[in-house]
Amino acid sequence: MSACQFTITARDQQSRARAGVLQTPHGVVHTPVFMPVGTSATVKSLTPDEVKSHGAEIILGNTYHLYLQPGHELIARLGGLHRFMAWDGPILTDSGGFQVFSFIYGGIADEIKGRRPPQSSNLPGQERVKVTDDAVTFRSYLDGSRHVFTPERSIEVQHALGADIILCFDELPPFRAGYDYTAQSTDRNHRWARRCLDAHERLTVEAPPGKLPQALFGIVHGGVYADLRRESAEHLGSLPFDGLCIGGSLGQTKEQMWDVVSMTVPHLPEPFPRHLLGIGDIDDLLENVARGIDMFDCVSPTRLGRHGTALVRNRENRWRLNVSNASLREDDRPLQEGCPCATCRTFSRAYIHHLVRSKELLGIRLISLHNVAFLLNLMHEIRTSILEGRFGAVYQAWLGRSIGANTGP
Repeated sequence: MSACQFTITARDQQSRARAGVLQTPHGVVHTPVFMPVGTSATVKSLTPDEVKSHGAEIILGNTYHLYLQPGHELIARLGGLHRFMAWDGPILTDSGGFQVFSFIYGGIADEIKGRRPPQSSNLPGQERVKVTDDAVTFRSYLDGSRHVFTPERSIEVQHALGADIILCFDELPPFRAGYDYTAQSTDRNHRWARRCLDAHERLTVEAPPGKLPQALFGIVHGGVYADLRRESAEHLGSLPFDGLCIGGSLGQTKEQMWDVVSMTVPHLPEPFPRHLLGIGDIDDLLENVARGIDMFDCVSPTRLGRHGTALVRNRENRWRLNVSNASLREDDRPLQEGCPCATCRTFSRAYIHHLVRSKELLGIRLISLHNVAFLLNLMHEIRTSILEGRFGAVYQAWLGRSIGANTGP
């Protein structure tokens, strides 16, 4: 039996949007869902109780960072990641591949979206990392020490961490890699996926009595190329995964990213939960729910909080409010009228503006808490609207446009 059970409970009639229930060893997750990112076993500046009380059902931990510090063996000895960080709900860990290539390339978000110009005429990362069909060799960003990650090693680390859902180790070629290298990398990722499955099965059989089962998700690649995306989706969908992610380069623009999702989702197995990796902007959440995505994660709410930016219902300003703006100095309103989060129930824009301008840590905490709650409340609104058959109205209210034909039911 699978380590997680996914049931689709409602479908939208105008798009591919769907609502579901994902059952894991540490609890139930209602989809579509946004998961706050706890990179180093913490959602930055927030306590687990704060995150949970504001609606989070699942969080994401980062294998790469936890492997380097404090180390997966230590976390395992102390009872696993749930106990270590005092989070008793579901956890998903990524494989570490994103961070391996991020620190090597010098900013994977720019690289995979094609915003960073080539550093040389070589193929991506050749001068700064060794990528072979067997493994990836890289150096720690902490101390420069040399490390080798194989698919088997990534799965071993994630088994030690004990997350409910773990991901395959994958290579992330940047947008500028071109078709030939992307095809080569996609084929390599398919072989690595098979190795991850084999390692996962072996470690599951060898697990000590009482260890909770873990679900393994594959990651669909193929860059912006429809034939590669279809090939990857169909290949991985034929393997015994518990769910699938869409990863790799998603294009240079939001519109291209939405197109990549549109070209991929129809080829994913219908019963599988679908996770779009690293996406959290408000328009992206709505657009990709409409295209059939069930799960999202992103560091954006706490990253924005650290830079003094709050999320608000104002699409003309990209749903963002610069809290350090002088116009807020005497503004007695909450960050967002009607927001039920603890920040908005208690503090004014003027006070939080003062904290930010004074560089007080509480300002970061209050904005981060609001931003996380804002996205969790948005996802609850989306999920409820699908269940009640009015997703199109919510989509229209947030984005100011009707659902597009390319989201297709």
